[in-house]
Amino acid sequence: MIDLKKDVKYIKGVGPNRVKLLNKIGIFTLEDLISYYPRTYEDRSKPKTLYDCQDGEEALIEAVTLGRLTDVRLKGKTMQKLLINDGTLTATVTWFNQSYLKTKFEKGEKYRFYGKINKKFGKVEIMSPVFDDPSKKSNTGRIIPIYPLTYSLSQNTLRKIIENGIEEVYGNLEETLPKYILDEYKLIGINKATKDIHFPEEFKDFNIARNRLVFEELLSVQLALLELKNNYMDERNGISFNKDVYISDVINTLPFSLTNAQRRVLEEIEKDMEDTKPMNRLLQGDVGSGKTVVAMCAAYKAVKSGYQAAVMAPTAILAAQHLENFKNILNSLDIKCELLISGITKKKKEEILNRLENGEIDILIGTHALLEDNVKFKNLGLVVTDEQHRFGVKQRSKFAEKGKNPDVLVMTATPIPRTLALILYGDLDISIIDELPPNRKKIDTFAVGKDMTDRVNEFIRKQIKEGRQAYIVCPLVEENEELDLKSVEKLYETYKKEIFPEFNVEYIHGKLKQKEKDKIMESFKKGKIDILISTTVIEVGVDVPNSNIMVIENAERFGLAQLHQLRGRVGRGEYKSYCILKYEGKGEVVRKRMKVMCDTNDGFIISEKDLELRGSGDFFGTMQHRTS
Repeated sequence: MIDLKKDVKYIKGVGPNRVKLLNKIGIFTLEDLISYYPRTYEDRSKPKTLYDCQDGEEALIEAVTLGRLTDVRLKGKTMQKLLINDGTLTATVTWFNQSYLKTKFEKGEKYRFYGKINKKFGKVEIMSPVFDDPSKKSNTGRIIPIYPLTYSLSQNTLRKIIENGIEEVYGNLEETLPKYILDEYKLIGINKATKDIHFPEEFKDFNIARNRLVFEELLSVQLALLELKNNYMDERNGISFNKDVYISDVINTLPFSLTNAQRRVLEEIEKDMEDTKPMNRLLQGDVGSGKTVVAMCAAYKAVKSGYQAAVMAPTAILAAQHLENFKNILNSLDIKCELLISGITKKKKEEILNRLENGEIDILIGTHALLEDNVKFKNLGLVVTDEQHRFGVKQRSKFAEKGKNPDVLVMTATPIPRTLALILYGDLDISIIDELPPNRKKIDTFAVGKDMTDRVNEFIRKQIKEGRQAYIVCPLVEENEELDLKSVEKLYETYKKEIFPEFNVEYIHGKLKQKEKDKIMESFKKGKIDILISTTVIEVGVDVPNSNIMVIENAERFGLAQLHQLRGRVGRGEYKSYCILKYEGKGEVVRKRMKVMCDTNDGFIISEKDLELRGSGDFFGTMQHRTS
């Protein structure tokens, strides 16, 4: 029997240096390696002619070299050029700083090249392609898996290591599903599924393998959640909150009216809280739908029934925003709210912890700091976690253990289709706020190509001169933090020095310390920064009512749900707001996705469309289909 727990360093092609890179992306064992699924695929199996290729298209070309590879020196760098002809057109193949390629090509020989074809002013160029001679199929001539990477680990290297891992296990993996299930649902065996998910001969092979692996994953999740749900249903020793404490007491003090959806959800929550069974509920609501007010009302009922409530947010600045909102409403109802985040002084923290344990604090709002062992409640009755996708189930459980079966309310602004929500959160009951407050303004969304860049910049300039602020989100670079960081800094330099030197431009990304991020966001909120360049770190963030422009570079690289989340950062004040999606690529899927974003502001419609349009490799990863 194969040892799937074997350390990945013993797999052929790994070695001591590469094992560290593999560990960085979560690959520690042979099992991790073979289940590190591709995020998408490139079809390099079918050659095209240069004549038939469109400008900007990525294609496989079979061509004969017309001469030897030459080096061109440019300011300390070298450029390698090779002239080829495929029988329809002549093209120049170009690489940068790849002098070793001199020994790779013979004049008059045929090779396969896969890369981006540029056709301009009657000239054809292929930029930095991968290549093979016709006797080999390592880089071309087949469907190639594309994996999420870390810095310094190339696709070729990872692909070869995974290939070695699969060779080692193929035919020896123990079947995990009973024969009657395989037969009934017409599923292939685990060995073929594992091989074909990585290296399919045809796309139909990938689809068959994916069906098998998805079926198994969902079955495992459903069985585990069913067990959780059964255990949960058996528990009758939760808190039954006071039926004479009415949530309507809070509603009557609000300076605005609740939507019908908010009222319906509050009825569901109030009923849960009065039951002896612990509440375990997911509250879904689009950006700006008013989830915080619902959480506030639930916390009020808990406190006025003699218990404490805890609210955990993913960032310090969002926790501070919650505190401000809670205090504005609940101070007048004699409820004491406090903030606990990692940035506070040791003395202040000790004081908060003492007051919490003594019961002097009714509602504690904070970040992961709330999970620390020294955070002890006198009588915790309600736990609210905001943005569930930032917190694991284990964290949720650890939080709940700080009380005696407290009620749990999980909130998310990521709209999830109901069927998918039932799969992902099968241990929770689900409430949905599917209506926005009447004062919430529609955000005008425009999808534009790179040729509109100058007009977009002039529009930003005009808005900032009128006193507004703008977010500019830089593109994702695979799933690579190091390259994302470089992407932000490069974009920042361009905007600060070349495009908007007259404005205050700043940048923010996930690698900055939390204190630095909070400081930047606070400056942006106070209007000291005109333009904020960012990664998706702002996806869940603080309200900046004065910010009314969201520009997303290379929008085709983001999922629709994520684009919608980012768009929700603007439109939070009195000013007309705009979201500009700059995209590349002429594919039909790109156009459809951009049209969805321009046509609707409804997150639930968008999430349904996201499922329809997302790429085939996305189930196992987080990146969308390659669409250029």
